[in-house]
Amino acid sequence: MTQSFYPPVRTLMGPGPSDVSPRVLAALSRPTIGHLDPEFVRMMDEVKELLQYSFKTSNPLTLPVSAPGSAGMEACFVNLVEPGDKVVVCQNGVFGGRMAENVSRFGGQVIPIEDEWGKPVDVDKVKAAFAEHDNVKALAFVHAETSTGVRSDAAELCAVAKENGALVIMDAVTSLGGIEVDVDGWGVDAVYSGTQKCLSCPPGISPISFSQQAVDVVRQRRSAVPSWFLDKNLVMGYWGEGAKRTYHHTAPVNSLYALHESLVILKEEGLENAWTRHHNHHLALKSGIEAMGLSFLVDEAHRLPQLNTVQIPDGVDEARVRSKLLNNYGLEIGAGLGSLAGKVWRIGLMGHSCRIPNVLLCLNALENVLIAEGVELNRGAAAAAASANLS
Repeated sequence: MTQSFYPPVRTLMGPGPSDVSPRVLAALSRPTIGHLDPEFVRMMDEVKELLQYSFKTSNPLTLPVSAPGSAGMEACFVNLVEPGDKVVVCQNGVFGGRMAENVSRFGGQVIPIEDEWGKPVDVDKVKAAFAEHDNVKALAFVHAETSTGVRSDAAELCAVAKENGALVIMDAVTSLGGIEVDVDGWGVDAVYSGTQKCLSCPPGISPISFSQQAVDVVRQRRSAVPSWFLDKNLVMGYWGEGAKRTYHHTAPVNSLYALHESLVILKEEGLENAWTRHHNHHLALKSGIEAMGLSFLVDEAHRLPQLNTVQIPDGVDEARVRSKLLNNYGLEIGAGLGSLAGKVWRIGLMGHSCRIPNVLLCLNALENVLIAEGVELNRGAAAAAASANLS
């Protein structure tokens, strides 16, 4: 007989999802009300305002898509790319490749910019692409590449696009809430994120924001948006201003309670304080990782504090190490993707997971497992180095 499912308690320090705050879990359990109930509509307005705060934007079209981050990505491309449009797409990891796939599927022409995995997008290559191609509609790039742990210079990339009259489509799935994201200041036209990274909310919602220029492009399309559900022309009425809403779909009511609570937590802490916490705890983790003689894939100048890509020592079975961490310590870290499979671990310090006890648990557990695997280490050195850094 099938029984109720009770998941084990884990500490989530992989590339996502991250640990969810007890406050957010409690918000999920609140009574479900109708998605057009006046009180739910009032909360929707607060969610919009909190997302505007988090993205640093005044864009009216700022809302949570009722689907995971991949749908947020698709919402940006399906609305803004029409057949024949030229789009410069930067690929320095898995998720830049998904951007290119979206452009192709909607009939656009991909102008690829490829950089080594673990390196940021080369701004000079982007400049050269614009110099070579005229009538480019948009530049697309991943701000924080989850597959490698590298941050690209969003401000410079946006400036190149604006100098050439192009829209900017930016992936902020891993960056929102963990490092600076300044949609208005940088001039981003379409941005998407996810709830399960630095917002520490359950997966399944994708915050997005469109600039007025992007909204105008959607409204002036030559052809209909090929996705009914993701057509922003249709959803604008549901996430509009005031109490009168046009029905579009049944929103995931309780999941939006959770998002609202996670955004309240972020605002209580303050954006800058959240960025500082992620940075400081990364430095502590870094001290411990280096005390074990391990190294990072990404140069420190471009390294994400919330997604640490650690190179695996020679002769170590990386999958067995992750299995022991999970089974013996209840600790999840991530494996490498694509060309980095078997070569790196991805250790997340995102949102509610970015706490001192988690840093010390990860270092102690990883050290113990590596010693059991035959790696010569000074037991206790990693946590001691991290603690010294934290003090």
